[in-house]
Amino acid sequence: MIHEIFIIEDKEDLIKELKNIFKADDEIVFKKVTSTEISDHLLDIPTLIIINEDQLEGTSLSDVCKIIRDNEDNSITPIMVLTSNNTLRHEKAILKNEVEYYIIKPVDNECLFYMIKNIIKLLYRNRGISPLTKLPGNLPIQSELKKRLLKRQEFAVLYFDLDNFKAYNDTYGFLGGDEIIKETARIIIKNVNENGNKHNFIGHIGGDDFVALVANKDYEEMCQNIILEFDKKILDYFSEEDRKRGYLEVPNRKGIMEEFPLVSLSIGVVEVSKGRFHNILEIGEVGAQVKHLAKVTPGSAYAINRRTHE
Repeated sequence: MIHEIFIIEDKEDLIKELKNIFKADDEIVFKKVTSTEISDHLLDIPTLIIINEDQLEGTSLSDVCKIIRDNEDNSITPIMVLTSNNTLRHEKAILKNEVEYYIIKPVDNECLFYMIKNIIKLLYRNRGISPLTKLPGNLPIQSELKKRLLKRQEFAVLYFDLDNFKAYNDTYGFLGGDEIIKETARIIIKNVNENGNKHNFIGHIGGDDFVALVANKDYEEMCQNIILEFDKKILDYFSEEDRKRGYLEVPNRKGIMEEFPLVSLSIGVVEVSKGRFHNILEIGEVGAQVKHLAKVTPGSAYAINRRTHE
């Protein structure tokens, strides 16, 4: 996954240095933004904003921080300030502007590298990383969707849902269900990232629901490969008796045995083209509809919504 970091400065001192420090890390992209361009670029919703105070010309650091914090989409984007002003009075004044990190220059390159890496890790843990799958949760998912929509990018959203999962939990217990969820996550991650496309994004909505934002065009083949692998590996989580029978027998509340098919995977795909959707709620509504189409098909299946904007 790509992490975009804004470097706010009016020259190119810091961004050149950071690009060199992170030259071996292709998951972090630095973007220079001048002090007069901030408002125009905040739609991109970066992972982190670093301000080089010594290279701000004509705009105060306090004003820059206020512009960022007044932007609703970046109200929780962390801000790091690098400055040679080491007076306690100035530091207190800047920290009052909801700045999380105030770093006095000069700073060792290796220390700066680990500071940035650790901030990103901490950010994603606190924003709702699933403890079971280690995938981003609802808040990062919404942020990533909104960012791509605002930037008018073309992509596909894949919604994943397990069928007959409750029947499995009732038979094998929640620990067994957790193992299926982890296996599903591994299969999705492997296939979505198979071609090394770091612009793809995978999230765990919760329970047995996952989502993937796919930039490449081969998502239909991706769905086919995910289903093929899932249907093969899911059998390992059933007893030999259940595999041979091909279904589960689960007693209902009245004690009457009911038959449920083995766990399968439904995938609903929504193509997001320029101008088709106005907000992420509209994408979610279409996603729910197309996922339902996949779920009414027996066994693992996928359905794609290709309707274009009218």
